[in-house]
Amino acid sequence: MGTGKTTVGRLLAAQLAWAFVDTDALIVKRDGRAITDIFAQEGEPYFRQLERAVSLELATQNNLVIATGGRLLLDPVNAAAFTRHGRVFCLTATVEEILRRVQDDDARPLLHGPNPAARIRQLLAAREEGYGRFPQIATDGKTPLQIAEEILTCVSIM
Repeated sequence: MGTGKTTVGRLLAAQLAWAFVDTDALIVKRDGRAITDIFAQEGEPYFRQLERAVSLELATQNNLVIATGGRLLLDPVNAAAFTRHGRVFCLTATVEEILRRVQDDDARPLLHGPNPAARIRQLLAAREEGYGRFPQIATDGKTPLQIAEEILTCVSIM
């Protein structure tokens, strides 16, 4: 969350002349509710089911750059689907940078509470092992264009 997945994904897709999909935006469009509303009304397990369905659908498509929700690739089924059919990169940022980027965004249900920095640390620690399976691209101090170019370089040497 807050690492630039959507912004960088759009740039990367444009550079490749591919389509771009943000899984969270697609879920919102199809469900007709904001993610915060889905969480509040149905709970996180329901939202994760929606993520899985979208993941399995998108993973088999070609010429597509996909920005996933922050926890989506921790689901082994989703991770297997995406890595079987494409390349996955994990964009990273420091806790301080993530907080700076998302502090005014009310659409972050996992950050609601008295200490969002502590919650970010907790989420990163819990997700570290799962994210560690993928090549890491640090985003701190870089423009979205620099990050997209770094990914393109990684893809060309893989």
